[in-house]
Amino acid sequence: MRIEWPTLGLIIGCYAVWALALFWLPGLSIALAVAVLVPVIALQSSLQHEVLHGHPFGDRRLGEPLVFVSLNLAIPYIRFRDTHLAHHMDARLTDPYDDPESNYLDPAVWARLPRWCRALRQVNNTLAGRMLIGPALGQAMFLAGDWRLIRAGDRRVLGAWAAHLVTASAVLALVAVAPLPVWAYLLACYLGLSVLKIRTFLEHQAHERARGRTVIIEDRGILAFLFLNNNLHVVHHMHPKLPWYRLPRIYFNNVETYLRRSNGYRYRSYGEIFRRHLLRAKDPVPHPFYRPE
Repeated sequence: MRIEWPTLGLIIGCYAVWALALFWLPGLSIALAVAVLVPVIALQSSLQHEVLHGHPFGDRRLGEPLVFVSLNLAIPYIRFRDTHLAHHMDARLTDPYDDPESNYLDPAVWARLPRWCRALRQVNNTLAGRMLIGPALGQAMFLAGDWRLIRAGDRRVLGAWAAHLVTASAVLALVAVAPLPVWAYLLACYLGLSVLKIRTFLEHQAHERARGRTVIIEDRGILAFLFLNNNLHVVHHMHPKLPWYRLPRIYFNNVETYLRRSNGYRYRSYGEIFRRHLLRAKDPVPHPFYRPE
């Protein structure tokens, strides 16, 4: 298809439900409005991910205006796009320096951290911690990193944040005239980011071989939908141009192929992940295989 109608329809539907939750549902219940906004905000982030990979029009420049405004108010679309595309260098996955989405630290850096900072990182390495403090901790680290780039003279990063401040202000201005309180929208944003942390929690693991670093989660429930089947992460990394609605068929018709590719790094569902890692870290914070060059 020259136009991927399922993706385009989902983008339109996402904004329609967002407007409904902003302007109509608060009249029924603030709690209900927040409960609807949380998955909508998470879904829009997933749609941003689809667009940066060239959906629904093939040329991402045509799709970007549809998702340029980040409903979560946290991450500029341009920065998400640029860092995520850099992350797709599979040979560098989980590297503390070269993978922008790595949660691992250089062991030498870890050794120098104060005790309270280590404790915070260890809490963040459980699923419960990632959902509770992960959005705040991740945003603080992201802002600190981008501020260093801006101070070093990176005008592209500065421009991305300038554009984001304009669009985020426009969203907040719209919320201000809606019957939903601003604090309720900010709460929904945090909770939406918290839901996204479930997806990113163990997408990648430290492994000596690149093929063993990317997960398969064979979930087909509501979380898989909100993440647009990105839980089948090996398939996405191998075929980043495939649209979200084709990933399950590709995977389940070729299970053994993708399991070999992931070196058996698989979970049956998000329920299994909650049972195994809600309060127990999946691996250490310092990268176990990192060797400085």
